[in-house]
This record gives sequence, structure tokens and C-alpha cells, in this order.
Amino acid sequence: MPRPEKIQAVADIREKLESSRAVFLTEYRGLSVKAVQDLRRSLRDAGAEYKVVKMTLAKLAAGDAGIEGLDDYLAGPTALAFAEDDAVATAKALNDFSKSNEAFVLKAGYLAGQILSSEQISKLAEIEPREVLLGRIAGAAKAPLFKAAGMFGSFTRDAASVFAQLLDKKESGESVPAGEASEAAKPDEEPEETKAAEAEEE
Repeated sequence: MPRPEKIQAVADIREKLESSRAVFLTEYRGLSVKAVQDLRRSLRDAGAEYKVVKMTLAKLAAGDAGIEGLDDYLAGPTALAFAEDDAVATAKALNDFSKSNEAFVLKAGYLAGQILSSEQISKLAEIEPREVLLGRIAGAAKAPLFKAAGMFGSFTRDAASVFAQLLDKKESGESVPAGEASEAAKPDEEPEETKAAEAEEE
């Protein structure tokens, strides 16, 4: 019968596997204590946790979590890097460390239900940081936003002009036809700058 501490250890590893964005398997044999500390620090900065676990327990945990394909890599002195937030940042930290430490080996990874080879992890590490990608998305959205701002700005100017004319009529004693005021809230046609922007896009 399994000992309680073994059952708890498997449960802890399974929880990490299930809650992490990605997990990376590494071989740390030959690394100095200082090198491992440096690696832990860089991974912590990337929002990841580095743990050395017993491979028999890791296999049981992976099986319990329904993860297939990792058993072949769970052999020898293997440590797991759990990416709790950003899989790309974790892959980059591991990849950078491997370039300056020949003894360190990126064995495999698991991301979005897929097993990653060491080559795929290296490619993942080359993806630009999330902040840069978000900046590009924001930049791409600027053009439509400027276009909308121009349209709304034109609408506001046109509406203000119509309302001013209606006020002048009222003050001069002229009657204001029913519905004319409500029409002031509707632009008669698309602003010229919006048409020009659309023509350029076409």
C-alpha cells in the first residue's frame, strides 16, 4: 500500500501539471549548485517554478493528469520547470541558460496538450514577449480607432451646428418643425474624412 507521503507527493505534482500553462523537462546533471540557483532565479523572474522530483512519482502524476507521451523523457536526473504564467518567458529563460551551460539539457515540454521537442522549445523561446505582441496589436488597432474618432468628431461638429441653427430659429420666433430636432442627432451622410480613409484602404 502506498505511503501517505508518496500519495501526497504525486497529488502535488499532478496539481502543478494541471495548473501550469506549460511544463518543461530538463536534465541538470553536471551543473554546479550556483548554476542551479541562477537558473531558479531566472525562472522565478519569468513566473515559473523549478522542481526536482522523483521520476516514478512524476510518471504517476502525469498519468493521473491524463498527460501522455512524457514517460520516455522522465528518466535520469530530470527536473521540471512549471510555467505558471508565461510559457514563452519560461522557454526563453531555459533556452538562454542552456546556451551558457553546456551541461544543461532541454529534454521536452508539454504545452496545450502537445509534447514539445527541444527544437520546438527553442523556437517557442524566440517568440516576442507578450508585452511586445500586445503593443503591436494596439498599434494595428490605431487606424480604425482614429477613423472612428474622426467620424464621431465630425458628427459632434455637425450636430452642434444644427442645434445652434435651431436655437437661433427659436429665439427669432420661427417655428421649428416636429422631428427636425431629432434629425440633428443623426449625421446625414458619412463624414468626408471617413470616406477618404475607406478609399485609401480599398
